[in-house]
Amino acid sequence: MIESPSSPDSEEPLRANVRKGLEALGRVVVGKETQLRRAVAALISGGHLLLEDLPGVGKTTLAKGLSRLLGGSYQRVQGTNDLLPSDLLGVHLWHAESQSFRFQEGPIFANVVLFDELNRIGPKTQSALLEVMVEGQVTLDRAVYPLPDPFFVIATQNPMDHSGTFPLPESQLDRFACVVHLGYPSTATERLVLQGEAGSEKLSDLGPSMDLVEWRAVRASVKRVRLSEVVLDYVERVVSRVRKDGGFCSTRAIGHWLALSKAEAWMTGRDYVTPDDLQDAFGDALAHRGTLNDRKLNRDDRREQLGRVLREVPVGWTP
Repeated sequence: MIESPSSPDSEEPLRANVRKGLEALGRVVVGKETQLRRAVAALISGGHLLLEDLPGVGKTTLAKGLSRLLGGSYQRVQGTNDLLPSDLLGVHLWHAESQSFRFQEGPIFANVVLFDELNRIGPKTQSALLEVMVEGQVTLDRAVYPLPDPFFVIATQNPMDHSGTFPLPESQLDRFACVVHLGYPSTATERLVLQGEAGSEKLSDLGPSMDLVEWRAVRASVKRVRLSEVVLDYVERVVSRVRKDGGFCSTRAIGHWLALSKAEAWMTGRDYVTPDDLQDAFGDALAHRGTLNDRKLNRDDRREQLGRVLREVPVGWTP
């Protein structure tokens, strides 16, 4: 009998492959173990990833590294203010031989899509991403076109004080499972990049950790991680506190937080979520959502607020 890729007995080899991929990525983007683990958690949880930071600190290198681990098709879109929705989604073109219109797919039809400097794209084109990031499909001229599976969006964003940028609306920020900030590297890791021993020059060393069927099996396995009633009670208490303090925390945001926590538990080797998993993922899952009137890119204050919520809300957990 041939073992199904999604059977319980096959989860450990899948987990081992994910860990090997994470280790290989750590040799390219050095000194950022926590951020890399969170990025991989977003990938295997079925969410999308937002990378926010100053230019030139490795955001695009991390995005390309993730795409190489996943394999499949890959497209990069450079954000500019004159980009049109059709430049992303595709268009119907007239086919002379058949005397009919045929749909020409845009770059969004790939397993991994990198939007470099997403906040340089105008609001009209940004809105074209709202459907694809939630429903995994494109609706155009009364026709629906499904996107590849798995489908993973990685977007980079520069600070708002850089010229030619547009603020991302809350509805779009809410579609990203988490936000990751790389920050400046340490002196030792920066030296490795400057010497060509890490960074973009080492991307060619990365290859797919698994085929797409196995990646889909990983995502299915992560979804099966259990959430106890006690854990959900804790989640509800935290969310109530965030909302009471004026923070934006949609039901979708809670789902992303739980999915990231499941991914953390799965990578650790557990089939259940603990409050530690929730607390580890909390800041990255909520920091970019901000408050209802907050448009600042600097999330330090926001992370401090979220950390205070975790310190003040009782866990109520008995191992």
